[in-house]
Amino acid sequence: MTDSKIHKQVFWFNVISYLGVVIGVVSTVFIYPYNKEFLGIVRYTDSLAQLLFPILLFGGGQALVHFYPTLKNQNKPALFKYSILSILVLSFGVFGVLLIGNFFSEWNHYYYLFYAFPIAFVLAFVELFKRQSIHINKIEVPTFYEKIIPKLALPAIFVLLIYGYLNIHNALLAFIVSYFILFLLLLFYILKHFKLKWDFNMKSLFSEVNRKEYYKYSFFGFLGSFGSIIAFRIDAFMIPEFLTFEANGTFAIGMALATSLAIPATGVFAIYAPKISAYLKNDEIDELGLKYKETAKLLFFIGAILYTAVVLGIDSLFQMLPAYDKLVDSIPIIFLLGANVFLNMSTGFNNEIISYSKYFRFNIIFVLLLAVLNIFLNIFFLTQTDLGIIGVAYASLIAMVTFNCIKLIFVYRKFRILPFDKNYLKVVAVVSMVFFTFYMLPIHSNPLLNLILKSGFNTLIIVFVTYKLKAIYSLNYWIAKLYKQWR
Repeated sequence: MTDSKIHKQVFWFNVISYLGVVIGVVSTVFIYPYNKEFLGIVRYTDSLAQLLFPILLFGGGQALVHFYPTLKNQNKPALFKYSILSILVLSFGVFGVLLIGNFFSEWNHYYYLFYAFPIAFVLAFVELFKRQSIHINKIEVPTFYEKIIPKLALPAIFVLLIYGYLNIHNALLAFIVSYFILFLLLLFYILKHFKLKWDFNMKSLFSEVNRKEYYKYSFFGFLGSFGSIIAFRIDAFMIPEFLTFEANGTFAIGMALATSLAIPATGVFAIYAPKISAYLKNDEIDELGLKYKETAKLLFFIGAILYTAVVLGIDSLFQMLPAYDKLVDSIPIIFLLGANVFLNMSTGFNNEIISYSKYFRFNIIFVLLLAVLNIFLNIFFLTQTDLGIIGVAYASLIAMVTFNCIKLIFVYRKFRILPFDKNYLKVVAVVSMVFFTFYMLPIHSNPLLNLILKSGFNTLIIVFVTYKLKAIYSLNYWIAKLYKQWR
């Protein structure tokens, strides 16, 4: 894929993703606060689904990215079909285990697994279809479906629940139906652009790909995904167990707004994954190092603009909303989890470098260690302090700092590349000076004026100075392109 196509896909991925973010943010601040308990239940159910779906996928998405570039054209459809078949077989087995477990489990929340399972089934296919759409350069429409449909469905379900047209059980069922609509739309789109013959003879595929290597890579991919869910989503399980579903809802509001900062990184990481895999397979470490620096710099810049704007203006924004008293408790969560997201963006795609290299097993070890650390920190903050959900946010931040430092050191030791250069440091200096200047300014009594003076001018000055320094190629590229179109 050429750089121009990559830039185009990154652009449209971000446009579609941010459209979903806008819908999600509007729902989060205007609708979800009015029933935090149901929001906590949805988040709990969704997190159970996130825990189940790596089991159903079992590393098939990572294996598709890893082996696809090296296959002959006639075997590429076979790899995709084998991934589909694997999900179907594993889903049947996991559902059987859940049914049997229902007769023996004394866990009070076990029945939520039956709401979570169909969502997990869809998520496994969504992940697989998304990976395949990248290979055929058709990521825009799948991204639109994935980012928009759930964001439209959930607020609609909330409104029906709030006004008494649905109870919690029916609302959860409606949420599940929305995911199956997403599944069908993605299935039809992928099959339209990637023709498959529905024979399941895999002899040709496994004559080119070593079956043992495929299963081994898939297994480690599964461990990484499963460990990541434990490491980064454990709060959604633990808050309802130690606190309440309502507290989980308050945390979910903060998390939803904070994680919206990560959309640019999600797009870049997803689109560059095949390119990173190819660089590593061809031992093109110098080229990989250049892309590593370029993307880390860009993501730090975007993350800095978004995070500083949030820190400077989120309270003023909430003051202008009717649900301020229901939103204010989420502000510390937004700050801490936002810092978490910003840090992860700032270090580039070190996770992808490790995952698609011969050292991929180490990534699994790091993630599993992180999962243990995060569980320990969550238990500590929830049982030994009075911080409540703020303590959970601190646990997440500490875990992320540790995780990123370990990955940075590992990538440097193995590949001798870092995501930092002189221009990166220039951008850090610009962001730091501008942010602290506006942070020290007195707060105006008018929240709208305060939002404009602090967040607005902070963003404009950071963009202007960075553009003049020519520190980030992509920024100057897009501004020049837009200038030509508007002139």
